[in-house]
Amino acid sequence: MLNALAQILMTVVPFLLVLTVIVTIHELGHFLVARAFGVKVDRFAIGFGKALFSRTDRHGIEWRVGWLPLGGYVKFSGDMDASSVPDSRGLDTLKREIVAEQGVGAERDYFHFKPIWQRMLIIVAGPVSNFVLAIVIFTVLFSLVGVELRPARVAQVVPGSPAAAAGFRDGDLISEMNGKAVEDAGEVVRKVNLSSGDPIRFTVERAGRPVEIVATPARVTREDPVAGRVSVGTIGLMLSSTAAETRQIRYNPLEAVGQGVRQTGDILGTTLSYLGRIFTGRENGDQLSGPLGIAKASGALTNAAVAANPDPLAMTINLLLTMTSFAAILSIGIGFLNLLPIPVLDGGHLVFYAYEAVARKPVAANVQEAGYRVGLALLAGLMLFATWNDLQKLNLFKFLGGLVS
Repeated sequence: MLNALAQILMTVVPFLLVLTVIVTIHELGHFLVARAFGVKVDRFAIGFGKALFSRTDRHGIEWRVGWLPLGGYVKFSGDMDASSVPDSRGLDTLKREIVAEQGVGAERDYFHFKPIWQRMLIIVAGPVSNFVLAIVIFTVLFSLVGVELRPARVAQVVPGSPAAAAGFRDGDLISEMNGKAVEDAGEVVRKVNLSSGDPIRFTVERAGRPVEIVATPARVTREDPVAGRVSVGTIGLMLSSTAAETRQIRYNPLEAVGQGVRQTGDILGTTLSYLGRIFTGRENGDQLSGPLGIAKASGALTNAAVAANPDPLAMTINLLLTMTSFAAILSIGIGFLNLLPIPVLDGGHLVFYAYEAVARKPVAANVQEAGYRVGLALLAGLMLFATWNDLQKLNLFKFLGGLVS
């Protein structure tokens, strides 16, 4: 029982700490750009529910930390709620109230009366802050720690596998996939995992000559130490490299920024590719994860970092680097999620403002309200689907059995 409780703490605490940092950065993006445009703000909140901490500064902004650390929001003056839904009585009514209380021109300090381009920048600043956070993290890691590049050399071809049928041989060095240069074996693994049923054109170096090989990954289900049960593509190759072939590269600051941008773009590209495969029926979406799966991954990474080296200093460094990398990846995911064109999310607000820019009038209040209800339903459905995936991958009943044993 004690071991199970300790395992829960190792899973939940790192996840909540990382999530709190990411949410804070996201909301700061909204807040700082809003303040730069002179928007009045009532509240900056991290977490929901009853306040554990609350303080109002000299500008009248309440800074609050709620007891449930699963999100946050910036409440602009004049908002009906934290989702920035205009007052149901309409902007004209809101304007009259502001003018009556504060005088003519006071409405210009309110979010809903700012130019459309300013409102759009304020909204997009949250997700962009998440991407910037990821780039900064990757930049620091690439410049201070560097990256280890392991060539994608074939150590073994599994008999009867797609790779064997395609003509791979032991000792082949994979140099390109679909015309793109390969620098590290991890690139091959990631590409193959997300390409089940799609032919991949490989270029390998064999006896000093380039050889073209086309192999189609087959789908398999296996247990992953971090993600749990996963269904991915495989071609049946074991990749390895010698110590002499492995390179440790530490980039200078300018190169590190470029690599940070590239890494962030690659993760976004992989996410878009996977979603595209879901909509075209080539994936069933079982790899989408919700809070349970992300927390489990956080716990697995924490355990791996702690177990890697028993020395306290090395353990601390490993844990810090692991959680920092995890924060970058999670930050990209949260930024991307918020850009989806679903009402209640930042992307939904951007759709409404795009309509307003074209039609030269806001979306009707009843349409907005209906949109937010539909958006909440879609978001709830997505979370339920992701949570169901998590329960399937984590084998909840086995986990609960461990708690009571």
